[in-house]
Amino acid sequence: MITWRDGAPHFEQWNDEFARKFAVLLAPMSASDQGNQQWVLDLHAEIIDFAISKATLRRFEVERLCPLGVEAFHCSLGWIDYSTAGGQRMLLNAVDRTADRRIEESLRRELVSDSLTALPNRIGFGELIETVIESYTGGSAQAQLGVLIIDLMRFGRVNEALGSMAGDELILSVAARLKACVGDEASLARIGGNDFGLCLMAHNGISDVIALAERLNAALSSPIRLSNLTISVNCAIGCSLAPIADAEPDELVRQAQAASRAAKKSGRMEIYRAGELGAARQRFFLESRLRDALTRDGLSLNYQPMVDLASGDVVGFEALARWNDPDLGPVSPVDFIQVAEESGLIVQLGRWAVHEALRQLADWDFVAGEIVPLKMSVNLSSIQIARDDIAAMIADALALNGMDGHRLTIELTESALVDDPAKCRELLETLKRSNVAVAMDDFGTGFSNLASLQSLPIDVLKMDRSFVTDMLMDKDKLAIVRTILSLSQTLGMKTTAEGIEDSAAAKALRNLGCTYGQGYYFARPLSAGDAYEFWRSRRNSAT
Repeated sequence: MITWRDGAPHFEQWNDEFARKFAVLLAPMSASDQGNQQWVLDLHAEIIDFAISKATLRRFEVERLCPLGVEAFHCSLGWIDYSTAGGQRMLLNAVDRTADRRIEESLRRELVSDSLTALPNRIGFGELIETVIESYTGGSAQAQLGVLIIDLMRFGRVNEALGSMAGDELILSVAARLKACVGDEASLARIGGNDFGLCLMAHNGISDVIALAERLNAALSSPIRLSNLTISVNCAIGCSLAPIADAEPDELVRQAQAASRAAKKSGRMEIYRAGELGAARQRFFLESRLRDALTRDGLSLNYQPMVDLASGDVVGFEALARWNDPDLGPVSPVDFIQVAEESGLIVQLGRWAVHEALRQLADWDFVAGEIVPLKMSVNLSSIQIARDDIAAMIADALALNGMDGHRLTIELTESALVDDPAKCRELLETLKRSNVAVAMDDFGTGFSNLASLQSLPIDVLKMDRSFVTDMLMDKDKLAIVRTILSLSQTLGMKTTAEGIEDSAAAKALRNLGCTYGQGYYFARPLSAGDAYEFWRSRRNSAT
């Protein structure tokens, strides 16, 4: 036991020679540490335990509080011989590691803190949530841990238009407003470039979260002044909740991020619902498998015939991407094309489809021993049009496969025209100069500007199958079909009807002046070999 008297430690219940010498040696070091004796107690306990254990070496650390902060010492204890008779003395070696400890603490702060706002970063936010969980001592039976993600929308535009300094100023202003809004009620972090995170103890469950989200929206509703400009801030707020006993920090953050992505689309605060994260993981898994499939030539094209309704001749095929994964089996185009658009793989997928379709057309020419009178139609996503050099890509594909442009039709959706009309007009004019035809796919389901439609060099309007299916039994659908056909004839465009499933619909569309038809009535999408045989058999039967 140690007591402190006259500015020096005195040892009781330890009366051997070593204890007395240790007290003498320790006294000068500890004279300035009155009121701060814990480090002496710790050191004494280590020495006594080492002596009792009869071990040969021990390493440990002790800390001492001083006016400049905590000093840290790395210590080692060992025995040394001091006489030929086998006598031993204990050697205490202490190395001052205070500077190293302070460097480690500084690096640690940098690791878990955002350099701009000094708030916790993504790593620090996870630790902050863990601290809240560990410090919870119980209370309301309804208490849950809530995590909110605030995603600043249009932040990228501020950076692009005003520069990164203005973007930093906006982040600092938003952080200040959020701090003032939440006070001590919640813990705030900046977990991404334009994402903030909040962690709170929701004693009343979801009602606390909703109330906080409303205050956050109100705090950010007033415009923020940057230099001589006033910027309105819109945010998407997503939330996840879990009972304290079941709360896992990383899982809660991922769930809240999934909810914030949903909030971007809905325009209101979203609370995570079971299954959303599983769907996100499935999309990520599909993205990984799709990337491998594109790299290893794991996709294929099927070909659906396009028939001249007046003559019955097959005039071309629409190339449709298909994916049969070795483990997943057939994957629906609806699923993998959406994943490709979200991940950016749509550019690679679209390029592959154009090259593969033209290569197949060249193979049919070779098999037939002549240039077959067929065209290939390939769909291009509006996202690819925005990100890729479509004109150069198509020119390369035509040259590589030895094709003339008149044998290719590019199908675009109305959204491609609406998203960037100027760029789309330039692309269509370039394609026109290369003799490549352009078809507007799913016409009537989007928001086309008829004035723009008139001025754009579009060759074919494709009526969506939703208008064609059961049109003979639905007067409204039939009226829409008549209107589209009349419009296309007025503008000098050809028309293609999708989704023809019986002879009555095919005959009615032909009588109304529709140019081409597609659908199960003629054939389902076919493999390359079956498509060629389908064309050849129809051609032979016509002759």
